[in-house]
Amino acid sequence: MRLSSSAALKIQIAGLSILTFALSAWSGERLSAEEGRPRVEHHLQQVDLLSQHFAGLLKQDCQRFDRPDEWRTFLDGELDRVTLLVAHLEQAWVEAKHTGDKDLRRAAKAPRAQVDRAQRLVTKLQACAGDNGTTFDASEAWRRVERNVPRRQAEIALPQ
Repeated sequence: MRLSSSAALKIQIAGLSILTFALSAWSGERLSAEEGRPRVEHHLQQVDLLSQHFAGLLKQDCQRFDRPDEWRTFLDGELDRVTLLVAHLEQAWVEAKHTGDKDLRRAAKAPRAQVDRAQRLVTKLQACAGDNGTTFDASEAWRRVERNVPRRQAEIALPQ
């Protein structure tokens, strides 16, 4: 049985969450809700900005480019934004788990539905590629996002 790219991404996110939980439980790091809230809110703010960007792209017609290399530059930028969105979602959850505050944890989990919006964008971009004289594999694009999330998450993590 082969998993869909969205199922594979959800499994990877769950795996990263479990690993992060185990590591944080092992390390014993704890923050108060007052210390953790601004950290979580920072990541959720970034998720919101990226989600608004994706919503705008989903409403618009496909952008047209004169050359395939211009399209590829645009596509790479959007896939990087998708990676960044998932990384911020993951990092918000990591930060929330370092507190004992259940409301903060709920707030960190709530925007995970934005991954679906990002998946719809990748599907749309696959159709737009044809309008720009090229193609790309949406499944491979998701694998690229999945591979790059841990690196991006490390880059955006706030200092302790």
